[in-house]
Amino acid sequence: MKISAIALSGLALLGSASAFTPSSIKSSSTNLFALPISGSKGTGEGWYNNPAAPVDSVESLELTVKEALKGTDFKKRLSILGSTGSIGTQTLDIVDVCPDNFEVDALSAGTNVELMAEQVMKYNPKVASLSTPEAAKELKELLVKKGCSNMPDIVHGDEGILEAATISSADTVVTGIVGAAGLKPTIEAIKLKKDIALANKETLISGGPVINPLVAEHGINMLPADSEHSAIFQCLQGVPPGALRRIILTASGGAFRDFSKDELFKMCEEDPRAVQAKATTHPNWDMGAKITLDSATMMNKGLEVIEAHYLFGASYDDIDIVVHPQSIVHSMIETQDTSCLAQLGWADMRLPLVYSVSWPHRLRMPYKPLDLAELSTLTFKKPDREKYPCIDLAYAAGNTGGTMTAVLNAANEEANERFRADIGLGYLDIPKLIEGAMEAHKEDLKTSDVSLDDILACDVWARQHVRDAANKIKENETLMV
Repeated sequence: MKISAIALSGLALLGSASAFTPSSIKSSSTNLFALPISGSKGTGEGWYNNPAAPVDSVESLELTVKEALKGTDFKKRLSILGSTGSIGTQTLDIVDVCPDNFEVDALSAGTNVELMAEQVMKYNPKVASLSTPEAAKELKELLVKKGCSNMPDIVHGDEGILEAATISSADTVVTGIVGAAGLKPTIEAIKLKKDIALANKETLISGGPVINPLVAEHGINMLPADSEHSAIFQCLQGVPPGALRRIILTASGGAFRDFSKDELFKMCEEDPRAVQAKATTHPNWDMGAKITLDSATMMNKGLEVIEAHYLFGASYDDIDIVVHPQSIVHSMIETQDTSCLAQLGWADMRLPLVYSVSWPHRLRMPYKPLDLAELSTLTFKKPDREKYPCIDLAYAAGNTGGTMTAVLNAANEEANERFRADIGLGYLDIPKLIEGAMEAHKEDLKTSDVSLDDILACDVWARQHVRDAANKIKENETLMV
């Protein structure tokens, strides 16, 4: 087996977004405010004026103080999308610890009927949704068998997820669904003025041009639930408008962080099965298969750059990535005076999750306190962008904007899934397939007045494009690892 000569054919184009951007598209013009302006240039160039998270404005600062002064004697009613996955089960762990603060009104999941039945019996939701009618039927039968005395409304499919996301009694929706499937339910929940605990990064990566205006229109709080963006959000608490200079996202480096580029590429050529096995095993975090592979390619970090742009408004020039193998510093911000603020903690997804559902409060949790002396050493280094070409693909898509980020996300999801399905694709096929979709989308790129239909159409198109390209690779018996 050998690496095809075209495996990384176009990646040399990615020094900038110009490979995907029509010449007529220019950077956003300078914006003038009475208050100081965020960013390293001090001009606001490239910054998003309406970030999705409640940060970097007078209104958000006032809201934070107002909510904080209410104290921790609060009760939130949750709808948890993806309740049987890692995000959902860890959110329910938080409910167990803080039963006076949280109540579960709706749960949605895939086809894990046994676990859903246990959750229904324990938390008594009003709605329980599964992905198929067969699973929903099995759940009802199992709950009857268990003697469920408070039967929820059992629904299924896309309509079932929407019912769970829009249940009238819930005030916060935890979006733990992987991929673009979380986009529609998130939009409908926002329209009903529900706060979003955002664990589904693809919602903003694909839908940012639609989501951010809706957040502003309906006045909801979008609260990051993944570790890096939660860290940034926590660091921004109390930071006045215009004081943010730069965002620094930390990355574990994934499964291949201890391999040089040459070592990785040699392993790809000589032992593709070992590469496949290692790429789906994370050294630090207990995550789902899709996210674990994204970490191995570092596409997860590229996607997080785009998410950070929409969440916090930072320009792509002011969002950096640094590899931090210990996964203790979850991310940092730099303020205008060049001070750096960092959020530290063990690699435990419950920490960002609890802040997303309790913000701005700090609930007392029974977790192991951080001991820096126990760690002894924290290290940081720049990512090797030749080793991780997906990083530059993400920056290129983000700088291009519009529908390109939706194409990037969908192409990555499809390539990721095809690799894990073991149909004959190699590790280095992943960035090649993504770049191919981005290149093909240039002629149909839309950068203004982007609608949900535009995003969904691009999502469908990009997935099909990757499927077709993957099939050609398979037909040509070219295993590019």
